[in-house]
Amino acid sequence: MRFKRLITAHELHLFFAPTREEAAWTAERMDSDGHQHAPLLALKSYQRMGRFPKPDEYPEMVVHFVRRTVELPEGTLPLWETGRTAERQRTEVRQRVGTKYQQSQARQIAEAAIRKEAAAKNRPADLINIALEKVVAAGLELPAFSTFDTMTSTIRTEVNA
Repeated sequence: MRFKRLITAHELHLFFAPTREEAAWTAERMDSDGHQHAPLLALKSYQRMGRFPKPDEYPEMVVHFVRRTVELPEGTLPLWETGRTAERQRTEVRQRVGTKYQQSQARQIAEAAIRKEAAAKNRPADLINIALEKVVAAGLELPAFSTFDTMTSTIRTEVNA
């Protein structure tokens, strides 16, 4: 899943507004405004999209909305961590959301779901949606969309042959 080009005010409030508890959770772990901002963006995006977007994927309107919602100072930009610190933060977000990072298991579940449905359904979007639902239901982080797309194409070719 990707960010929509146009995000309505309603969608911003519905999907990207951090709760007081989420803001406090981040403030406990981070020592600066920019370091609080980045994990909040990651948390809210992960909750909505099931994955961690790259820093340059975040629409400005989402970045500014989250900053204003938790009352960080004007001009505060998210400070994205790298390496072990970034992985630790992603692990904390996963734990908070209740998902696991097990990509091979997620791909196996997706492949099984696509294979099961490919004989009855031919539209790639339908097959991908079924696979997404199964991976999410298993409490796993979603692989990249390109993984689902490639898998669907390959399996449809096999089934239709």
